[in-house]
Amino acid sequence: MRIVFVSWRDLAHPQAGGSEVVLDQLATGLQARGHEVALLCGGPVGARPYPVLATGGTYSQYMRAPISYWSHLRGADVVVDVENGIPFFSPLWQRSPVVCLVHHIHTEQWATQFSAPLAATGRWLEGRAMPCVYRRAQFVAVSASTQRRLVALGVPESRVRTIEMGCDPVPVSGPRSQTPRFVVLGRLVPHKRVGLALRLWEQVRPRTGGTLVVAGDGPERERLRELAGSNVELTGYVDPVRKGRELGAAWLLVHPAHHEGWGTVVMEAAAAGVPTVAFDVEGVRDSVVAGVTGVLAPDEHVFVEEWVRLTADTAARTAMAEAARQRAGGFTWERAIGEFEAAMRDAVER
Repeated sequence: MRIVFVSWRDLAHPQAGGSEVVLDQLATGLQARGHEVALLCGGPVGARPYPVLATGGTYSQYMRAPISYWSHLRGADVVVDVENGIPFFSPLWQRSPVVCLVHHIHTEQWATQFSAPLAATGRWLEGRAMPCVYRRAQFVAVSASTQRRLVALGVPESRVRTIEMGCDPVPVSGPRSQTPRFVVLGRLVPHKRVGLALRLWEQVRPRTGGTLVVAGDGPERERLRELAGSNVELTGYVDPVRKGRELGAAWLLVHPAHHEGWGTVVMEAAAAGVPTVAFDVEGVRDSVVAGVTGVLAPDEHVFVEEWVRLTADTAARTAMAEAARQRAGGFTWERAIGEFEAAMRDAVER
């Protein structure tokens, strides 16, 4: 098939995250299976095994994507429209079958990053316009939580297929730390709530000792640096080698996010044998098996108490680490790509 992905960012973008990793894995894997793949997205872009066309900046790309498609890539067998808050409304400007790939619904997130009028517009486009415009499209959700949110917006359940994405094990190096060492891993953006982890650390540290490592970069980095108290390390961006060292040394992944689509860093930690302490929120409750591969706290008090308990209980932490490692082994990209390929074929046949 000729497949065109339309997305907000390429993996080369300085603010690229889990969504871009998923897109690159799907595109590369589908190309390896003999499909002709291309990507339209906002700049900057990098070299990939498949063609990548830059379609403008953060907002202008939504207007330029249709022009780039008709100028260079029209006639695709299927268009994969990656919804990152606002999709590209591709059913309005081309006639190929559409697969709408959704990581999570951004309802509450709009107000944390935009003014009230823009946030209201975003919520309307995602919550009202998207289900209407994509009423004939095949939806792919990356977790059961996202699937339920799509159905709640009015997308027919028969149109939503849940495909949990793969996990690339991070090459782990070095021994586990002899003293308590905890890691927060991911982009430093508001909905990850890293500031909350720093605040709760002040309650945990006197009882556990040790070090809290914040590994990642993003627009909140300087604010978090000002909030960081004792025994906190902010590493900035970490490459795979440094990430492997941090996961190899960590006792627990501390993940205070407000929501996730799936929880890529949770699965990376699981593959490295690192259990997770997180809140019981959408997406995270799909990537953490509560009481088995980590804990899901209903509130801040329980979060702190479970963090302290697992630090002290070596046997429980070790059992969770092994369970997490075994579960992560089942989330392969080969499986995810095969299921996504089947979803595209269904869209084309329908």
